[in-house]
Amino acid sequence: MRQSHAAVLERYTVLSGEFTTEPYEVGWAGEARWFIRFLEATSPRTRITVRTQISPDGLTWCDWENEPRTLEAGEELVSWPVSEFGQWLRLKGTVEGDQETTKVMIYLICKS
Repeated sequence: MRQSHAAVLERYTVLSGEFTTEPYEVGWAGEARWFIRFLEATSPRTRITVRTQISPDGLTWCDWENEPRTLEAGEELVSWPVSEFGQWLRLKGTVEGDQETTKVMIYLICKS
């Protein structure tokens, strides 16, 4: 029987400028899926660009082999899969615009 776990990495977090999520150890998992839920934004056109990052130790990071994802605040919930990732995962991103902010929930769902 497969095992699964849902982690809320950012809860009602207001993002602006550059950011990273809390890292999460997922070496036991065979697959993972990110979910970002937009709760509020300074503008309907507020956009964030995010990239999955991986780490062998939770201290040093590199970009996973994927293209950055650009998401708009008008999208209520967005998701994408991650596989072949090693030991630790996190998101690194940027909220576009000097005065733009967005409040989000960021989930990481893992399965063995």
